[in-house]
Amino acid sequence: MATMTIRNIPEEVHRAIKARAAANGRSAEAEIRGIIGDAVRHPGGLRMGEALQALGRRLELSDADIATIEAQRDTRPVEPVRFE
Repeated sequence: MATMTIRNIPEEVHRAIKARAAANGRSAEAEIRGIIGDAVRHPGGLRMGEALQALGRRLELSDADIATIEAQRDTRPVEPVRFE
């Protein structure tokens, strides 16, 4: 995981974060991670399966189309990347 340092936090904000963390039963650091995570996450999250299903409906793909795609798919195991 990445590490981030935030400087010059106003004292009243620092106190509010500590109070909010205590109310939620976690550390100030955990509270800040939660606040940042909530701020940047897409509402409802990304649901890849639902997005692909919607794309298939929009393109009007049939079961036969899906079978054709599956038949052409390469199912060989992928070699891991080597960093040398």
